[in-house]
Amino acid sequence: MTSTHTTRPYAALASLSLSMLLSSLGTSIANVGLPTLAQAFHAPFEQVQWVVLAYLLAITTLIVSVGRLGDLVGRRRLLLAGIAGFTAASLLCSIAPTLWLLVAARAMQGLGAAAMMALTLAFVGETVAQEKTGSAMGLLSTMSAVGTALGPSLGGGLVAAFGWQALFAVHVPLGLLAFVLAHRYLPADRTRATTGTAGLDPVGTLLLALTLAAYALAMTLRPVNGPSGFAPLNMVLLLAAAMGVGLFVRVESTVASPLVRLAMFHDPHLRASLAMGMLVSTVVMASLVVGPFYLSRALGLNAAVVGLVLSIGPFAAALTGVPAGRLVDRFGAPRVAVGGLVAMAVGALVLSTAPLALGIPGYAAPIVVLTIGYALFQTANNTATLDGIAADQRGVVSGMLNLSRNLGLITGASAMGAVFAWASTANNITTAHPEAVATGMRVTFAVAAALIGLALALAAPMLRRREAMGHT
Repeated sequence: MTSTHTTRPYAALASLSLSMLLSSLGTSIANVGLPTLAQAFHAPFEQVQWVVLAYLLAITTLIVSVGRLGDLVGRRRLLLAGIAGFTAASLLCSIAPTLWLLVAARAMQGLGAAAMMALTLAFVGETVAQEKTGSAMGLLSTMSAVGTALGPSLGGGLVAAFGWQALFAVHVPLGLLAFVLAHRYLPADRTRATTGTAGLDPVGTLLLALTLAAYALAMTLRPVNGPSGFAPLNMVLLLAAAMGVGLFVRVESTVASPLVRLAMFHDPHLRASLAMGMLVSTVVMASLVVGPFYLSRALGLNAAVVGLVLSIGPFAAALTGVPAGRLVDRFGAPRVAVGGLVAMAVGALVLSTAPLALGIPGYAAPIVVLTIGYALFQTANNTATLDGIAADQRGVVSGMLNLSRNLGLITGASAMGAVFAWASTANNITTAHPEAVATGMRVTFAVAAALIGLALALAAPMLRRREAMGHT
């Protein structure tokens, strides 16, 4: 399907780009304010971290359901509701009088962000011609990277100048602008033959949300006996998540209008795309977990220099997004996806062998290669997965793409963090010897290289099928 329903595709893309930027900015901007929030509300870190977790959990648990709801009731209508909800919740965050009201408002903000993330990708097929889909996906990938990279530096400046409230108030005028642009330029929803609750799957929706919440909590709750390893509560939550998957599959195979059509998973390309997305995001999170400790403890850099070096990777990814889309349009998504994975594997392998003596260049150069590879892969994978998807399924599939990414980030933060702590052989990583931290980084990125190798094994059949089609 190549039809577009807007005479202003660039204005429509601007509204989608701003929506993606805001939802990504919301993910990273609050982290830098956690120490200030702990002081303002006289709360320990274990409580203040829920300002970040509430947002992430809301997105993770609801993004597939929101994508499916957009397929049913209209994507434009639901995206506008998501932007409005995100903006209103941002205002509530900025005036919250207590920590737990702030956490509740952040969860509301995450619900709006889930709609913005899922539906922006789904809208691409209705706003640009098919031959420009890769470029549009690259632009959205760029906005996601810019939002994530901009968060810490923008947040730090806002907190220093205006206080913690500015972390959330900054979204309000931008959210209003995104709403106006989307309302004016996004194509109208198609009229549908069915109305009301026909096609909704309340039981499946609730089961999926509870299952994902159990998994996310199992991966993010810190056990009381140390930074690594699982406490009994974590194991119980993982068991609950496994049982939830079984129940969800059972329900989806019997209801008339399932949230997720299980028959879609008969498509090996979709299965591979989702698995690769999760593996790659796990590796990307490893760099965010390991990087600060390696730079500060192993290389002895101060906080300002650490922040500057950490911004190099996201900045490179942001610059790569639009060119990556053009490469997809020219050479095809499978080739670009494999090329991105190869670059990631090279970056991870170099990091797994880098000696301390190389200093900042020995860390920054392979990180740039890894993140450029990630930007290439992400643009190509999103384009390939949504290409040819029926219009009434684009929302749920784009939601699943975002879900695989979020699950990878959550898994990477926990599993790769545990690998790093174990390999460093230190009871307290913040006081570990520099060489121990360097060893931990090398082992972590050796594991990361193995994960990318698995992703390449999944991508190879896709490339072979595309090459075979090109010769027939």
